[in-house]
Amino acid sequence: MELKTLNDLLIHQLKDLYGAEQQLLKAMPKMQQEATSQQLKAAFTQHMAETENQVTRLEKVFQSLGLEPEAEKCKAMEGLLKEAEDFISKDADKEVMDAGLIASAQRVEHYEIAGYGTASTYAKYLGHTEAYELLKETLSEEKQTDEKLSMIAESSVNMKAENH
Repeated sequence: MELKTLNDLLIHQLKDLYGAEQQLLKAMPKMQQEATSQQLKAAFTQHMAETENQVTRLEKVFQSLGLEPEAEKCKAMEGLLKEAEDFISKDADKEVMDAGLIASAQRVEHYEIAGYGTASTYAKYLGHTEAYELLKETLSEEKQTDEKLSMIAESSVNMKAENH
């Protein structure tokens, strides 16, 4: 795909996000399974459901632009998930594992926040109101998930990991 306009770049970003969300959906069950904190397990379970909705929302974004949804392999997400997978394979105490899972998940969230922030800004600038509103909704969810992970880490998980 040639990138000659901001609209071309928006579509490129959307394909990347669509691929990233699909990769994340495949990886999240393993992270949820490895978590021992009930709060963290619940957060992962909730975010898996949100991510499924975000994939559907991205499909609506493509449709609002008159396009068929198309995923591009997201190399950044692939790397973030590979790091998470490598961490999960380590011999870590369960409390330390939970803290590391949060760190891995927040790296993913920060990547998604950057991606959705950029795409929503492009959509707004280009006057794609429906796409903008949909992307903004997902951006808000990603920020809420990041905040929830921070709260779980700061209220219990990090303290438990420190005391081991």
